[in-house]
Amino acid sequence: MIPPTHPRYRSLLEREKLVEGFERGLVVPQGLIAHGRGEAFDYLIGEETQDFAVRAIEAASAALLLAERPVVSVNGNVAALVPEHVVALSREIGAKLEVNLFYRSREREEAIAAALRAWGADEVLGVGEDASARIPELQSERRRVSPRGILLADVVFVPLEDGDRTEALRRMGKTVITVDLNPLSRTARTANITIIDNITRALPLLVDVVKRHKSLSRDSLRSILEGYSNERTIGEALDHICKRLRDIASSLRALNTCGG
Repeated sequence: MIPPTHPRYRSLLEREKLVEGFERGLVVPQGLIAHGRGEAFDYLIGEETQDFAVRAIEAASAALLLAERPVVSVNGNVAALVPEHVVALSREIGAKLEVNLFYRSREREEAIAAALRAWGADEVLGVGEDASARIPELQSERRRVSPRGILLADVVFVPLEDGDRTEALRRMGKTVITVDLNPLSRTARTANITIIDNITRALPLLVDVVKRHKSLSRDSLRSILEGYSNERTIGEALDHICKRLRDIASSLRALNTCGG
């Protein structure tokens, strides 16, 4: 048991959720590696939701509420870390939930769908024969999508996504929203809206913002969206990381001088 007083409590808890997800068949070993890479970037941004992420969340909320056919795409890591929040988000925005996997098997599809249903999901697309449509120019198993879901969607929320599919979805004319701790990834730089934050912080906040935004007019939502720039968000994230590293380096140099 991880004591709540441990300085790495939240991070260690997330690791335990992923290990449990691996044991339940939701997560593949490659997903554990991907989480470790993301965790490194979380250290760099300071393990807190920064202002640039909040602005992206506001824009994401507006885009999802304005969408005519929104879809929330779910992979193994998402199902292991935030299943309750993706189900809550889909309910708030009237979006379909769809399983989409790079390392696809019927067993994983079923396990992820069961994890979502355990949190109240009524329908989960992309399982078995339902993933019968194909994304053009994409060779991986992620090309398989539901003809009732991602294929028809105008806005697709793809947290912890693969860069190839983000690019393919953009080529299809879809608005793509992602959560990615790495501001330099292809996913982050290709998506329309990139929330540079830990998904366990970003998803609960996104649900809360959607609830607040539901009372706004469509013109107000459009204004939020039109004022957002993903390039500016990524630039602000990189500036933040650079400044934080410079500040830490300066502090260490000062300590060395004082000790010296």
